[in-house]
Amino acid sequence: MDSAHRLGKYRVEREVLDEQRLEEVTKLGEFDSHCTVLKRRVLSILPILYWLPKYSVWDYGMPDLISGISVGIIHLPQGMAYALLASLPPVFGLYTSLYPALIYFFFGTSRHISIGTFTVLSIMVGSVTERLAPDLYFLKVNETNITAEVDTVARDSYRVQVAAATTVLGGLIQVVLGLVKFGFVGTYLSEPLVRAYTTAAAAHAVVAQLKYIFGVSPTRFSGPLSLVYTLRDVCSLLPQTHLPTLLVSAVSMVFLVAAKELNSFLSPKLPVPIPVELITIVAVTLISNYAHLNSNYTISVVGEIPCGLSPPEVPDVTIFGEVIGDAFALAIVGYAISISLGKTFALKHGYKVDSNQELVALGLSNVVGGFFQCYSVCPSMSRSLVQETTGGKTQVVASALIVFVTILKLGPLFQELPKAVLAVIVFVNLKGMFKQYTDVVTLWRRNKIDLVVWLVTWVSTLLLNLDLGLAASITFALLTVIFRTQMPTYSVLGNVPGTELYLDIETHREAREIPGVTIFRSSATVYFANAELYLEALKEKSGLDISKMIIYKRRQEAKQKRRERRAKRRAKRQAKRENGTVFVIPTSPSAADGPCRWEYLKGGDPDCSSLGWLSELQDGDTTTLGSSSEDTLSRDLERVSLGSLGKWTWDIHSIILDLSTANFIDTVAIKTMKNIFHDFSEIDVDIYMAGCQASVVEQLELGDFFSESITKRRLFTTVHDAVLYCLNHRGATSFPKYEIYSNSKDKATCVTLSVSSLF
Repeated sequence: MDSAHRLGKYRVEREVLDEQRLEEVTKLGEFDSHCTVLKRRVLSILPILYWLPKYSVWDYGMPDLISGISVGIIHLPQGMAYALLASLPPVFGLYTSLYPALIYFFFGTSRHISIGTFTVLSIMVGSVTERLAPDLYFLKVNETNITAEVDTVARDSYRVQVAAATTVLGGLIQVVLGLVKFGFVGTYLSEPLVRAYTTAAAAHAVVAQLKYIFGVSPTRFSGPLSLVYTLRDVCSLLPQTHLPTLLVSAVSMVFLVAAKELNSFLSPKLPVPIPVELITIVAVTLISNYAHLNSNYTISVVGEIPCGLSPPEVPDVTIFGEVIGDAFALAIVGYAISISLGKTFALKHGYKVDSNQELVALGLSNVVGGFFQCYSVCPSMSRSLVQETTGGKTQVVASALIVFVTILKLGPLFQELPKAVLAVIVFVNLKGMFKQYTDVVTLWRRNKIDLVVWLVTWVSTLLLNLDLGLAASITFALLTVIFRTQMPTYSVLGNVPGTELYLDIETHREAREIPGVTIFRSSATVYFANAELYLEALKEKSGLDISKMIIYKRRQEAKQKRRERRAKRRAKRQAKRENGTVFVIPTSPSAADGPCRWEYLKGGDPDCSSLGWLSELQDGDTTTLGSSSEDTLSRDLERVSLGSLGKWTWDIHSIILDLSTANFIDTVAIKTMKNIFHDFSEIDVDIYMAGCQASVVEQLELGDFFSESITKRRLFTTVHDAVLYCLNHRGATSFPKYEIYSNSKDKATCVTLSVSSLF
């Protein structure tokens, strides 16, 4: 059996299709009925109606139950720990793990992501709450020792209002973006940008937890460079470290790290991962409760956790104006993380995630959650992996039931839990984000521009804080895109012999340029930022300097008219002297191929049929009237000097613009295209366009691009169609010959110059 790779062949015979003919040939498909359209819209709004009727309890029930219980157990420690990052009481982290997950169950399209608290969003919410509700605003005087103390009840109450208002506003932004089909906004957050942003956010999270780990009380800072100021303040307070708190932190960290490593080692053999965070919380809570760590060693604990669910409250809309920027940042970052995780699992398990519906689902989760004092949510990688690896098939609510029971009955049991343990849980769970620093080495090898985006995002997020850092990062990333579209690769395409393929002749040896036809392509869309560069590159690649050639052509036409008038007057005077007749004989069958000359034929009125063309007459039969032979040769060589301006005008008869890379075209680009058609027509070069998408053709129509001189007959479906038309219409280039006549009184001398000899 032949092991060589066999290449298939195909042959297609069809007519050459321009845009006008394509519209005539193609037919529109039948439209769906109104019932079908309505059904599709309902299913897109409520995806649960699509999969719930098909749900099989026997096939999916047990895996979903095990998966839900496993995720719910992780929700408990993460919800309470991440609430500290948001500068909120731990119980509000449990609320955030409950309500949004229930809403996403009905409206979400992903089957595997776990909605709830997340490190980055918790830090972003914490920066807002601490900025609008700092400790300084809630100081009260202690009448016993006349000292100022922080009214923690009033402070926490206002911070909850700030977090809820920010969450509701961010959710509304997500819903609006989803309804207007703006789901692609997440694509502006590239993977290097998101990874660098989360890496820098992890640094913010670490610094924010240092006060709980060391048991110190640094000054709270907000705004640019707050991370630097906070870290400096914590370092200055290290001599005042509370040793019992540090001891609890160290023991908890050692246990968690060892347990997680053991968990990773045994994960292939375990049906579900060991809930090491929950075990740590339960163990330390029991020790704290029986050893009275708070009263005996003044170790800070979680404190009172109310039982039951809190009633819904309308958020304070007066706060919206102060947090709109933060809400927008939360909306974009949360959606970017959600859609990236959702598409990852969807690709692995063979289903589709609707980006616009994900925006709506996440927005509704935030809006409804905000009314129940929740803060901004998005999926967590760790919980989502647990849900997927434990066999979860759908978005069941078993995890929410675990959280619900904890809030109703088990909350007071965690009142003696030291805050240092929750800080350690956050610290250890950031291990995966710390590994992202290896991206620097990877990007250095693969793509330097992505590396610059990574570094700029990381530095700006560290120094400018999370909100301004995100804005600066997106701005810089967009600038790199604009820069790359302004500096695209321009190429001349050639045909691969025996195929209909056209490739860059500079990078593919076998590609051959079509004689008389130049095929020009840009690697980027033509729009206002690069339209001028596109025109300049076209001139350079084609070798035709249009402006100089047009000026030269018009100047030569004016000179030629003056010469013809002088030659006519001289011919008349000479005719009177010689008693002969003046005839006009063109130098070629088409007068357009060269200038006509006034010739004097001796011997009276000849028979036109016997004259023939000038190149066929014998020496001595004709005399070119005009100046001396030296002047005539000088004038014609001046015409030959047109080659110094680029290629000969007659060497290229057609230029094909390959616009297959363009997905839109604006008014500036349309105007540029019009100018290209007009300018090249002045030097008898035809312009054609190929590969235009339907949206581009529609924009050309709206921009009044087409006219009597530029019709859809100039647009072709493929480059090959355009090439075939050019060759059939104008043919391959045959280099013309131009005749220069040097005359004297006795005889005429004919000199023939071939254009091909000039190259």
